[in-house]
Parts: sequence; C-alpha cells; structure tokens
Amino acid sequence: MIFIPRTLFGRTAAALLAAFLVFETLAFVVVWQTLIQPMAARSADDLAAKISLAAKTWVELPPQTRTDYEMELAFRHDLGLGAATKPLTDAAPPTWFGDLLAASLGRRMQQIVLLKRGPDANWVWLDLQVADKRLRVGFSQDRYALQAPLAAVGIFLLGAALTVVTALLMVGRAGRQLNSLAEKAAEVGQGRDPVPLPETGPQEIRELTAAFNRMAGAVHSLLENRTVLLSGISHDLRTPITRLKLALSLLDEADATQVSRMERDLDEMNRLIGDMLVFARALQNNDLKDCDLPSVLGDLAETAARLGPVNWHPPAGSCLVKVGEAALRRIVGNLLDNARRYGGDEAIDLELRCGEGEVRLSVLDRGPGIPEDQREAVFRPFHRLEGSRSRDSGGSGLGLAIARQLADAYGWRIEFKHRAGGGLDAALVVRFTKTVT
Repeated sequence: MIFIPRTLFGRTAAALLAAFLVFETLAFVVVWQTLIQPMAARSADDLAAKISLAAKTWVELPPQTRTDYEMELAFRHDLGLGAATKPLTDAAPPTWFGDLLAASLGRRMQQIVLLKRGPDANWVWLDLQVADKRLRVGFSQDRYALQAPLAAVGIFLLGAALTVVTALLMVGRAGRQLNSLAEKAAEVGQGRDPVPLPETGPQEIRELTAAFNRMAGAVHSLLENRTVLLSGISHDLRTPITRLKLALSLLDEADATQVSRMERDLDEMNRLIGDMLVFARALQNNDLKDCDLPSVLGDLAETAARLGPVNWHPPAGSCLVKVGEAALRRIVGNLLDNARRYGGDEAIDLELRCGEGEVRLSVLDRGPGIPEDQREAVFRPFHRLEGSRSRDSGGSGLGLAIARQLADAYGWRIEFKHRAGGGLDAALVVRFTKTVT
C-alpha cells in the first residue's frame, strides 16, 4: 500500500524529496562516470608511472647517490623508496583508489602488487621486484587520495538540500496561512465574527485572504440583518396579538369556549415568534463563564420533574468547567422537553460524565427513539417526525434547530444513539480547554 500524505506540506515534501532523490541519483551516475571515475583512474595511473620511474631510476643509480635520491623523493614527491629488508605482513585497508593503483602498477611492472600497511597510518607501502633488487615504495594518502571530486559532489548535495529545505519552508508558510483560513472559515460557519486575517504572502494567498475577509464581513452583516429583521417582525406581530387578546377579554356575549381557543392560538403565535427570535439570535451567544455543571443539571432536573419523573444521576465529585451556561441550559432543557414529550410515561434519566477536556450530558428515555436516517433531518427548522401540526403533540419544530445552532456556536455536538433496552440516548458533548479547580 502506497502511503500518500494528506496535508499540502506533506505532499509537497514527498514530491520534492522524490524528485530530489531521482535527480541526485542521475546526477551522481553522470558525475561518477564522466568525472570521478576517469579522474581517479588517471590519478592512479600517474602515481603508478611515478613509482615505476622512481624504482627503475633508483636501481640504475650508483649506490653512493641513492641516499640523496631517496631524500629528494621524500621532500618533493612524498614518496618513500628504499631496499626491502624484510616483508611487511599487514595488508593495507582496501580502498577504491588503492585497487586502481595496484592494477595500474601491476600492468606497468608485469607483477602482482599488494598494498601493505606500515607504521604510519597515513602511508601505504608496496614491494616491487626491479631487476635483481627488491624495493619498498611508500606514498602519502593525504597527498594522492582523490578528494576534490568528492568535495564537489558534497557541495552539490548541500546546495540541493538547501534548495529543498527552502522550498519546504515556503510551502510550510503557505500551509499555515491556509490552515488559518480553514480555522476562520469554521468560525464563520459557527456564526462568529472572526478577526480579519492579515493579507500577506504571495499574490494568490493575498487575494484569497482578502476575498475571505470580505466574505466573513458579508456573512456577519447578513446574520445581524437577519436578527434585526426578525426582532422587528416579532415586535410588530406582538403588538397586534396583544390588542387581539385585549379585545377578546372585553367580549361579553361571546362563546367562552371559542374565546379560550382563540386565546390559546394567540399564545401559540406568541411562543412561535419567541422561538423564531431565539433561533435568529442563537449564534450570538458566546459568553463563557465558570459553571458548576452538577448544580446546573440539578436545577434543570428539578424543573423538568414538575411535569414528570426525572432520575438525576450526579457524578461523584465536582465538575467545574468554563462554558456558555445560557446555551447549555437551553440545549439540555430542549432535550429534556423532547424526552418528556416522546418518551412515554416512564421516568427520564439525566446523567453527567465529566472527563479530561470533555463532558457528556445524556438525557435517556424509553420512547420509540429517532430512526438513523432521520437523525440529521431533525435539526432542520420546522422538521418534525410527528405528522400532526399540534404543538402539544409535536412542538414547533424549532427546538432542535436552535439547539444545534447553539452547540455549533460553542464547538459542541449533539449525538443521538439507541439506548440499551429500548429508547433514545440524546447527549450533548461539551469540549473545553480549561477546568476550574
């Protein structure tokens, strides 16, 4: 299985490294065949010629001049030369240049040449049979070893590595800017008004950032205008509703049953307008404060118990977190209301599990539950699983939509799953970054 990085930085790094390795491999093959190998062979052949010439010259010189000749070779050419008194036993460490030299010298001298190690680790020695003399020749590896091409390859590799690192740094910066855009986009999706991003970097990134800042401002203005519009509508509608209720109260000879029904309808309209207004303002509730969750849930359980049995299971110990208390009360209150409406006559269970960085508030009932294919649809405004339009049996269809928007605004999530033994487990999962101790 081929591993493909998921991030822009990872994919760019992998592509650059793959291209770098392919390029370096080809470049090394070319440099080796056209530069290093010919230069090494030429250098070894030149040294072999120098050794061969020095050995033959030494044999032809008079004995009294050989000492001066040996000193000249040592000082001017870093070559040691003299008669071999006893054989050397330790072979020199094998090297590529040494193999080339031994092969070239063997061809010139028509004999097998073996490189030996002497007392000085930087010198390599070899024995040659010239005429009736057995000579020992040594050379300094520091002077004759091939280093310049390898140093050039090293510099080339270093330059290529710096190029790759520079490219990765630039891609990493662009990736961080894109990550910032993604984070701000998530805030816009939650209805928040993010701080405008700095319009820096390459032209494409600057244009994208500027477009995003304009979009974020337009979305924020749209949400504000929607809230103001619905607030005005609610105000304008509540005034005639109040007048109608007053007119109904002044009727003397009207049917009391009909008047009562009309008053309930007006109350229903008033509640619906209130729900619409809360729905419009849901994204603006971002006030965080230290909250004692067991105390808050205890209050909600006590309030819900007035309409039906509620079993509240507080956790052992405290659970103090920084959350939006009003939003939390609204969401859990809605879940409790739905559990009472659809859960039948059995008691509702309210549980709290407080973990590291996350708490789970569960409302459990024994009702029919929510089908899996409807668990996302129930969060749409005015969507109801119950077919009638009666508020007493099915509600207004705005409760879960408001709860979802509130949860999204704070980065929480609402989960539905089947309860063991039948029923629904509706949970609010709250993530937090600070636990108050």
